[in-house]
Amino acid sequence: MKNRITELFNIQYPIIQAGMIWCSGWRLAAAVSNAGGLGIIGAGSMYPDVLREHIQKCKSATKNNFAVNLPLLYPNIDEHIAIIIEEKVPIVFTSAGNPATWTNHLKSHGIKVVHVIANTKFALKAEAAGVDAIVAEGFEAGGHNGREETTTLCLIPLIRDAVKLPLIAAGGIADGRAMLACFALGAEGVQVGTRFVASEESSANDAFKNRVINMNEGDTALALKSLTPVRLIKNEFYQKVDEATQRGASNEELKEILGRARAKKGMFEGDMQEGELEIGQVAANFKGIKPAANILKEMWEEFVIEKKKLQEISID
Repeated sequence: MKNRITELFNIQYPIIQAGMIWCSGWRLAAAVSNAGGLGIIGAGSMYPDVLREHIQKCKSATKNNFAVNLPLLYPNIDEHIAIIIEEKVPIVFTSAGNPATWTNHLKSHGIKVVHVIANTKFALKAEAAGVDAIVAEGFEAGGHNGREETTTLCLIPLIRDAVKLPLIAAGGIADGRAMLACFALGAEGVQVGTRFVASEESSANDAFKNRVINMNEGDTALALKSLTPVRLIKNEFYQKVDEATQRGASNEELKEILGRARAKKGMFEGDMQEGELEIGQVAANFKGIKPAANILKEMWEEFVIEKKKLQEISID
């Protein structure tokens, strides 16, 4: 397939693996890139020296393009930027911050920049900042989310009408049917997180992977809305947060409950009760841990099949 996204990233399929903290190391990124998509290293959970190691290992494991996801609020952002430039990473996905801060600097070094947004206001700001493409992430997504709680079905056409940039849809996408729906709404590519968490190459703890593939409807909820909204699996930690929120706890108390390294404790170390377990609603839609290449191949094949079915529908 050829469109603006495949040409921008020089990839075979317009399928991008999300750069998820504690789940998206070099093994997953390389596996997705080798399968024809775009793999992403999630820098948000990495110290600078760890990020450099993952970039170098990814370059050794794939000859294809890959990217780094960079939360702009990360405390070591200057060091991360320097490493990305030194290691000649071709593509950077930025999130959680102002894209105008680093976009021109990265692009001056020949790096393509994509920014993640959840509303029209920030899509326009990203376009004005000169990014090469936008990821529009709906409310269904795992991890940190938009305060507006706009679903993917509503968000994609809003963003498509607002900006002219290449558009990638994210949030609630785990198969070819959802991918086709997003293309119908105006997307030119999809970013997939939750489904790749449950891949063999994901760096997530096995306990977390197994929890993900056994999810049911209603097992996640958006929490910590007064701090930074995040979609979590309902476990003991979530119940503590929810109880505190319901009784009107201050942000200071919520921060104390959250503590430090809570996401690492859950997703990377495997504490299914006291850990912060970030995952999307779409986890209820699939079962099984598979190689990342199989996930990508099945998604693309289903996209092609479902597209053909629609084309064969007779409208009288």
